[in-house]
Order: sequence, then C-alpha cells, then structure tokens
Amino acid sequence: MIRAYKFLLRPTARQTVALGEMLRDHRSLYNGALQERRDAYRHTSKTSVRYGDQSAQLKEIRAFDPERQGRWSFSSQQATLRRLDKAFAAFFRRVKAGQTPGYPRFKGVGHFDTVTFPKDGDGCRWDSTPHDAQTRVRLQGVGHIRVHQHRPVRGRVKTISVKREGNRWYIVLACGDVPSEELPPTGAIVGIDMGVAHFLTTSDGEHVANPRFLTAMAEEMAEAQRHLATFPKRTRQRTKRHRAAARKVAKLHGKIRRQRADFHHKTARALIADHDVIAHERLNTAGMTKSPQPKADPEQPGGFLPNGAAAKAGLNRSILDAGWAQFLGILANKAESAGRLVVPVDARNTSRTCLSCGHVAKENRATQARFQCTACGFAANADYVGATNVLNRAGLALCAAA
Repeated sequence: MIRAYKFLLRPTARQTVALGEMLRDHRSLYNGALQERRDAYRHTSKTSVRYGDQSAQLKEIRAFDPERQGRWSFSSQQATLRRLDKAFAAFFRRVKAGQTPGYPRFKGVGHFDTVTFPKDGDGCRWDSTPHDAQTRVRLQGVGHIRVHQHRPVRGRVKTISVKREGNRWYIVLACGDVPSEELPPTGAIVGIDMGVAHFLTTSDGEHVANPRFLTAMAEEMAEAQRHLATFPKRTRQRTKRHRAAARKVAKLHGKIRRQRADFHHKTARALIADHDVIAHERLNTAGMTKSPQPKADPEQPGGFLPNGAAAKAGLNRSILDAGWAQFLGILANKAESAGRLVVPVDARNTSRTCLSCGHVAKENRATQARFQCTACGFAANADYVGATNVLNRAGLALCAAA
C-alpha cells in the first residue's frame, strides 16, 4: 500500500531564504510555460504546445539562466511542467464534459507553495546523514535541512515534496510497499451518522461531540480579518503591516485546520480500534453545501423572493467546519492499513425510516434531535435512528456482495 508522511522542517535562516527562492523560480517557470501555451494558441496557426515540447527546452533555459533556473533540480522542474500539463488536461476534460472549464491561471506569490521531486536521489535525498542521530533531507541548491521526524518511515520513499504553509516548511514523503499493520479482530460492527449538533452518532447510541473549531475562534478570526480588510486588496507592493495582517489570518486558519485534522485522526483511530466493520452514509458534501438558487419575483421585475440563503449559509458553514469529507477519507485510509472494512451506503431517508415498522415519511423527524414515527408511534433520538438504519443497509450490502 501507499502512504504519505508529513514532517516539519527546521531550516536555518539561509536555508529558509533558499527555499523561498526555489519556490519563486519554480513559480516563474510555471507562469512562463503557461504564457507560452497561451501565446501559441492565440497565434493564427493555433499551435498546441505540450509537455514534451516544453520539457525539451529546459536544458536551454537552465544554460541561459544558471543563477536561477540552473540552480535547481532538473527533475523538479520537469515535475512543475507536468503540473501545468495536468491542469490543462483537467481543463479540456471539463470542457468536453460540459462543466465549468476553469482555465489554468497564473500563480501569484501566495498561490504556489509546493515543489515536487519525482524520485528520491534525483535532486533530493531523504535521510541524507544516516550516520547522525538527527534526520536530515538534502535538497539541491539548499543543502542538508533538519527534519522533525516524529514517527518512523516505513516502505520505500518514492517522491519527495517540499511544502510551505504560512511561515512553516514541511516535507511530504510518498512511500510505496508500506506493510499493513492489521489489528486483532473484535467481532464488532457499527454504523455512524454524521451530523452538526453531534459530530457523529453510532448505532450503539454513543454521541461524539462536535468541537466547532471555527466557531471557537470566530471572534479572533473576525478581528484579524477586519484588520486585514483595512488594506487595499490589489497592490503592487504590500507594506510590512499589510503582510503581518495577512500572516495573522493565515496563522489562525492553519491552527484551525491542524486542530480539525488532529480531532479527525483521533476519532477515526478510536472507531478502527473497536470495530471490524464501520458503515457510514455516502455523502456528497460539495453538493450539500451549494448556495441556493435565487428565486425571481414574477410580480416585481428585477426583484427576488426569499430563498433561505442566510439560513443555508449558516448550515453550510457548520458542515464545512465539521469536515465530514476529510474525516471519512481519513477513516477509509486507516481502515485499509488496519485490515478493517468501511462500507458506504445510500444516505437517502436514513433519518426518516422507522426502525420498528419501516414507515418512511418526512414528518417522522419531529425535530432536529427527535424521531417519532407517525404510523406506529416509535420514538428515539433521530441521530441514533439514522446510524442504526446505516448499519442495517450495510448488512444488506454485505449479504448481497457475499
């Protein structure tokens, strides 16, 4: 199996400058390659420039600019050109499918934060000082950088990526042939219902509280964003105070993101440790958090009827703050590593179906928290009913697969 490891880098002051220059030059290469493709297509010949054409020019580019482009790994520059090629491939795929195309954009200073080395040993070397107790990674043009390795790396290192998040630098290792760490069987099976009032409810009746990290820091975040809003949105050169205000907002977002990821990992680990099979709803989070369409007022040209956008915005914010999609992805990855089974089931009417008589009706959901069947009078917690129905559907799916 394939696994990614992410470690914090601890570069020196000079290495930090060199890392910033590496991002700058790869971003310049990306933007230059994008400009070449645009200009070639706008020409009367409508020429298409592909990855192979641009990769063949790298040797001349590096010879022409040895102080900048010639300083970095040839393979990492090829990976940057492949990144642009993938962006164009995705653009043409969306055009063909009739979706919103989204033409590839030029990358600004804050929108290009990753450089990838396709192969360990080609421009980079993981654990470059094996004789030393301190783990280091060597990057061409930067040197040997200290790594805060908080866990052992298993498998074979395939690709290495350097990533900037705010003022921090990270290294991401993609490893192949990672042995699975199967846990002993427990014989337990559980269904979970994702929610907003509770983060999740199990078919055993257990509720996991929703920590609401964004809500907890809403006041501090709002103050930082108000301060950032006092500066112009578009300017050729940000002042020192402007950059500090932007860093403050990014730092708060980063803290919330790390808190949420830590909570998801710990919650998923607890479920994996106690159950052999875990069933959950197959959720389309992107569709659930779409803004409602405006309703035109037929009696007043140019006017609109209420469409519940304000209430929907609050619900969308709560769903995104909970991070259901990220949690379910982490749960699936951990289950694969531990030899557990995760079963996604159809989410329709899970919280409207009576556990006693099977009656399905919208009116069964008396309130957000209470379920009461209009046919037989069965009453229970609505989230518990949803989790139990998820478990029952997973059992049917497993029987059908067998």
